[in-house]
Amino acid sequence: MPVALIVFLIAVFVLLSGFRVAQQYERCLVFRFGRFMDIRGPGLFWIIPLGVDRAVKVDMRVFTDGVEQQEAMTRDNVPVQANAVIWYRIVKPDLAIIEVQNVRNSVIQVALTTLRNVIGQHSLDDVLKEREKLGNLLKVRVDQITEAWGVEIQLVEMKNVEIPASMQRAMAQEAEALREKRGRIIKAEAEYEAALKLREAADEIMKTPAALELRRMQMLTEIGAEQNTMTVVMMPSEFVQAAKALAERK
Repeated sequence: MPVALIVFLIAVFVLLSGFRVAQQYERCLVFRFGRFMDIRGPGLFWIIPLGVDRAVKVDMRVFTDGVEQQEAMTRDNVPVQANAVIWYRIVKPDLAIIEVQNVRNSVIQVALTTLRNVIGQHSLDDVLKEREKLGNLLKVRVDQITEAWGVEIQLVEMKNVEIPASMQRAMAQEAEALREKRGRIIKAEAEYEAALKLREAADEIMKTPAALELRRMQMLTEIGAEQNTMTVVMMPSEFVQAAKALAERK
């Protein structure tokens, strides 16, 4: 085989070995002798082979990572255990590779420490009731740190919050006491409104004596409908007062 042909085949092989392909969701950082040159992709591109250029691929899709359960102390000194889920993506692949060694692990560690700090700045009631608000606060604080790494935080949500069993019993007793309090207040308000209505009814009846007689007749009808042996004797109030005065004189 002629030497020229061998040289030609070697040159073709070296030339072809420099082609690289980046998927639509990938970008490639090209380093020449260790120095960052530019960003290539997506699609087909060529680099200088034989160790001159080196291509490092970066995934640009959204990552979903769980923030493992952390034990923290709330502002009102209640120990809680909470975990979260974080969604983020790399928007500047050069910073994600050059500025930080392991970008995914770094983001998770920042989220861990930020979760503990945020819980420590809020009371137990806020942690249990304002999860969406705390998630937004976590997003802002984590994003402030990861922005220098070319990472954009999409969403942070607190997944689960666990409190001690003794605190659960105390909260249940508090909730039961509040329900009992509301029940008593509602009952008292009902009795107050009923008393007002009875007073208004009594005032109207006193204006018309015939209405009082009609009410007495209605009471007799209601008592008779129950088929009992009760006997009701209706007497004028003047007669009752005279009988009381006579009994006092005796």
